[in-house]
Amino acid sequence: MPLALLALAIGAFGIGTTEFVIMGLLPQVAGDFGVSIPTAGLLVTGYALGVVIGAPVMTVLGTKVPRKRMLMLLMGLFIAGNLLSAVAPAFAVMLIGRVVASLAHGAFFGIGSVVAAELVAPHKKAGAIAMMFTGLTVANVVGVPLGTLIGQHVGWRVTFGLVAALGVIGLAGVAKLVPEMPRSEGVHLRHELAAFKNAQVLLAMAMTVLGFGGVFAAITYIAPMMTHTAGFAEGSVTWLLVLFGLGMVGGNLIGGKFADRALMPMLYVSLGALALVLALFTATAHNKIAAAVTIFLIGALGFATVPPLQKRVLDQAHGAPTLASAVNIGAFNLGNALSAWLGGTVIAAGFGYTSPNWVGAALATGALVLAVLSAALERRDGARSPVVASGTPAARQTPVHH
Repeated sequence: MPLALLALAIGAFGIGTTEFVIMGLLPQVAGDFGVSIPTAGLLVTGYALGVVIGAPVMTVLGTKVPRKRMLMLLMGLFIAGNLLSAVAPAFAVMLIGRVVASLAHGAFFGIGSVVAAELVAPHKKAGAIAMMFTGLTVANVVGVPLGTLIGQHVGWRVTFGLVAALGVIGLAGVAKLVPEMPRSEGVHLRHELAAFKNAQVLLAMAMTVLGFGGVFAAITYIAPMMTHTAGFAEGSVTWLLVLFGLGMVGGNLIGGKFADRALMPMLYVSLGALALVLALFTATAHNKIAAAVTIFLIGALGFATVPPLQKRVLDQAHGAPTLASAVNIGAFNLGNALSAWLGGTVIAAGFGYTSPNWVGAALATGALVLAVLSAALERRDGARSPVVASGTPAARQTPVHH
């Protein structure tokens, strides 16, 4: 794997840290600005919505910019947003800083996925994408707990200052290690938009929303579930999330490895197992050891779907993959927002703290059904076209230079 992937992973580490670290610092931020916890929660919601909106907008704005330069501009935007959050004199200013930082999120991962895939041989593309996303998963093991600890003991402003410093390192890495990759002269915005006419691209994105939504239906409410149902102390929640992060790291790497060998079977196995484990979590949540094991498995199975889903979008939108890739990153965050809302709804309806697990199982099952449907449509279309019937993704049959 080329060193350029390390630069992308460092950027991903910073982005993953800033996305999730705020969840552990909400009480401190709310106290400093004199706002309620629900109001401080807008810092989470605003970031997620910024990713959903920013992914296509920033990618469209960057269609005429070489990919390396665009990645550097996005890291600059990320640094500016986190610095603004660190020095914000009022809550509204910090919210603006969060949104500014989030605008870089989707486009960085979307464009970064395309760059990562083009840096390696065709049979290593999913592994390269997984290597970049390793930065995001490691952030949940190291960056988020460490950032939370620093924020609680030294101050949350220091945390966001350090995250901005990570962005500077990521920017320097991209500038030094990522090769120049000019935009293809034959690909324009209308070509990028045309990818969304492909039913397979839309199905892959829908799988992303439902599959990853299944994960966050459970994990969003992991704190009350573990303290009220499993009997863990509040201080144990941080280490349970580290366990979840370790599962994410392992699942991401395994998903990348096997997606290069058999992409759709990998999705069948990971989504089917995820649905089963989430359903079982309603029972295992009542036992500390079983709950801890289940949390690890949810992280592993959930992130085992990320490289194959991202590669699926790249393969199906092979003529102009950049916008579709970025929008698929937004789909992950849309799934997070949808599942968090659905999970909160069933809890509010009186079904208990374990009820979001059933929501997650249903969402993951829906993603599995879509995967089976997608493969069936592909086989049907393949029967009509000898070219597609060969089973080789179009992206590998026709060289496309970006």
